[in-house]
Amino acid sequence: MAIKKLLLGCSLSTFAPTLLAQDLSSGDTSWILTSTALVLFMTLPGLALFYGGLVRSKNVLSVLMQCFAIACLVSVCWVIYGYSLAFKGDGQFIGDLSAIFLNGVERDSMTGTIPESLFVMFQMTFAIITPALVVGAFAERVKFGAICIFSVLWFTFVYLPACHMVWGGGFLGNAGVIDFAGGLVVHTTCGVGALVAAIMLGNRKGFQSNPMPPHNRTMVMIGACMLWVGWFGFNAGSAVAADSSASMAMLVTHISAAVGALTWMGIEWVKQGKATMIGIATGMVAGLATITPAAGSVGPGGAMLIGLMAGFVCFYATQTIKGYFHIDDSLDVFPVHGVGGILGIIMISFLGSPDGFLGSGAAGIAEGGALVQLKIQLLGIIVIAAWTAIATYIIIKSISVFTDIRVSDDVEAEGVDINEHNEQGYSF
Repeated sequence: MAIKKLLLGCSLSTFAPTLLAQDLSSGDTSWILTSTALVLFMTLPGLALFYGGLVRSKNVLSVLMQCFAIACLVSVCWVIYGYSLAFKGDGQFIGDLSAIFLNGVERDSMTGTIPESLFVMFQMTFAIITPALVVGAFAERVKFGAICIFSVLWFTFVYLPACHMVWGGGFLGNAGVIDFAGGLVVHTTCGVGALVAAIMLGNRKGFQSNPMPPHNRTMVMIGACMLWVGWFGFNAGSAVAADSSASMAMLVTHISAAVGALTWMGIEWVKQGKATMIGIATGMVAGLATITPAAGSVGPGGAMLIGLMAGFVCFYATQTIKGYFHIDDSLDVFPVHGVGGILGIIMISFLGSPDGFLGSGAAGIAEGGALVQLKIQLLGIIVIAAWTAIATYIIIKSISVFTDIRVSDDVEAEGVDINEHNEQGYSF
């Protein structure tokens, strides 16, 4: 919702850059500069280390390489056409190419109270992390070249339409869908895309018969901590201002992460008699993913409830996907990010009252109340999930016509690192 308020400033800057330049806020600019660095920090090195520690040692380098390469590829695509398609034009489902190669984005052009160049960079970091999250679903079994092609196509045909529809003045934003920092745009898209990809590409060899434990829990913990800190830029930065909305978003983000971590840890402790590092870290990520869309709508009480629900629902979603459906979503992208993001989108309707302990005072809930807003939120979920599923299916099918996506059985057994990159993560 905060991003919608900036679109007027973005369009006005085309006609009166000199006038708007006088309205630049050094405080807002400083905060978004910081937030931009924090969100990029989430992918490099946060997500890379988190995912790298979760795979087996023979595949750690491949995951690090994938995250790094995706950051580079998406950055270039964002500059050439991504920003324009996401945030320019008045289309209902996609923008236009009026800002191709960032045409018109000059030193003095503004978006609200910050330079447009900074807004471009801030939004770029969101575009980077979303396809990087998807690769966790098919880690340890896909060719590097295929991942590069998939990521560019998925960014183009899934992320950009979703971003425009929700944040760029498109159909869902105009319908009143509330997604403060990416429950739909980031987490629902990456979660649903990951689920479709995991099903289509098949399970790792030995998935149901052999344990595949994380090779480096210390790396997982370090990556998780980087994600936690970086998420303050992700959520609080989405206020696009250094104000009370950003402050509350930061507070509720931290609360939900802590409660989600404790909830997941507690369930494990009761069920297994032990609390694990992987469990508490995953619960933290679930709490963060679930609060993301609601960070601008809920207060401390709402954040505690969301964190509790995130830890519980995402834990059992993980068990169901792997244990009941036997789907090898390698690093639990759908049950943690997809389910968490969808849960957060839904709970805004009930916890986002602008008054009281649960709400934050700036919810933007529909005048008709919770049930009316729930219908709007469900519309957003259906549209984004359906589009993501269909587009992901078509992308994978199209790539498979021209090249093999999965590595051979022998390569999978020996390890992706040495075969795809002629390097190994460790020399001992």
